[in-house]
This record gives sequence, C-alpha cells and structure tokens, in this order.
Amino acid sequence: NMITEGNLENFDMQINKDFMLVDFYATWCGPCKMLAPVVKEVVKEQNIEVTVIDIDNNIELAQRYAVMSVPTLMIFKNGELKAVNTGYLHKEALLEFINQNK
Repeated sequence: NMITEGNLENFDMQINKDFMLVDFYATWCGPCKMLAPVVKEVVKEQNIEVTVIDIDNNIELAQRYAVMSVPTLMIFKNGELKAVNTGYLHKEALLEFINQNK
C-alpha cells in the first residue's frame, strides 16, 4: 500500500526514506476531502509513498511541524523536511510540487 496512516509511533520511521509525501489533514476539513483523491491518483501514477496524518489524533506531530492549517503537504527526504505546501492543490500543481522536490 502506497498510503499509510502516520502517527507519533511510526512517523520518524516513515519519513526516513528516500522520498515521502506527508499529508496533514482533518476529517472536518473540506479542502482536505477534495485533495485526498488527487493525492491518491498522483501517488499511484508517480509510484511514491504518502503518509497521512490526522491532526486531531496527532496534535504532537502537527505542533512539531507547526501545521497551522490543513491540508498541509510536506516532502521529506531521508528524514529531512524539504518542502511545504499549505492548501488545496489541483493535480498539475501537486505533480509540480512533487517533481520540484524529487
């Protein structure tokens, strides 16, 4: 599975890979619901992994990375934060965000 649920226990292990897209979301967030299928499609096409973080269940992680609003996407490479995007992205924009930071 290319999409995993991230939490405090597994997060550091998750991001310690060549490339990991992290999607901070909330169940009550409209733009998050719009972004989810876009992420799913792009992840499949690009053959990359994504970790999804429900901020309400993972307040510590949201605070660690100063997530102020959702959706927030982050790209990690070998445990290091490389790029951040806040807000909804359509497919082309998401592809660009990923490819610029590969």
